[in-house]
Amino acid sequence: MSDPGHPYAGRTAVLATMHRKESVIAPALRATPGLIVEPVPGLDTDRFGTFSGEIARNGTMLEVAVRKARLGMNAGGAALGLATEGSFGPHPMIPFLPAGMELMVFVDDERGIVVTESLIAETTNFAHMVVRSDEMPTEFLQRIGFPDHGLIVRPNDGEETEGLAKGVIDHDGLTRAIMAAAAVSRDGQARLETDMRAHFNPTRMNSLAVLAERLGRRLARRCPACGMPGFGRTGDHPGLPCEACGDPTDLVAAEIFGCPACDFTEDRPRADGLVRSPAQYCPTCNP
Repeated sequence: MSDPGHPYAGRTAVLATMHRKESVIAPALRATPGLIVEPVPGLDTDRFGTFSGEIARNGTMLEVAVRKARLGMNAGGAALGLATEGSFGPHPMIPFLPAGMELMVFVDDERGIVVTESLIAETTNFAHMVVRSDEMPTEFLQRIGFPDHGLIVRPNDGEETEGLAKGVIDHDGLTRAIMAAAAVSRDGQARLETDMRAHFNPTRMNSLAVLAERLGRRLARRCPACGMPGFGRTGDHPGLPCEACGDPTDLVAAEIFGCPACDFTEDRPRADGLVRSPAQYCPTCNP
């Protein structure tokens, strides 16, 4: 619940987005810590990179997210700003599974801090398929949740931006987009990709809602040393002992919490309460 005495309670933060992310971010941050989140109309956040590839992302996810937040802050004349950045591909721990990496930043120029929260979204419809001009891939469409989830259609071989269609959300439009893309493709085929922009992807929007709740809880926590908002997990200590032999493993033994303003850190037990590693993760028991 929101603390009326929290420094962010009742304050306004601007959100840099073109994709209606405020629909899930604003309620979460209003609940905790009491921030009022408002989008800035007319922002072109695509200048920092597009999922469809016309504009490449220049910099790390964190660098780009901070640039987005500051774009909104400058346009809205605000000292508090928010932005998100996402990336999709193989899961970092399970490469044969698709996953999304989501990052959310909160920039506070009054206090001179940047607070970040991230998550790995294992539930995602990130996928693609190549089809002929006369082909309608019914099974693929069902699997990715079309038409509730949008599609990007492009030539499979050739200039990617020629014949490019984004935000395709109906079967007639998809048929036209496939034919147009295949007609300019050197191999006569079209490539279908899930549209990962949040306003065309309810699954991704759900991940952003979870991430906003995490960020809200983090902003609500104050540093035990200096009282600054944003105290949260910043790293890990590996070495969780094996349940069979007691040797250290690569699993997290303790979580490191830190402050965005001062150097104070503290080690905390794993949030899941695990104190021994299953033997299957032990390099001694399973070399």
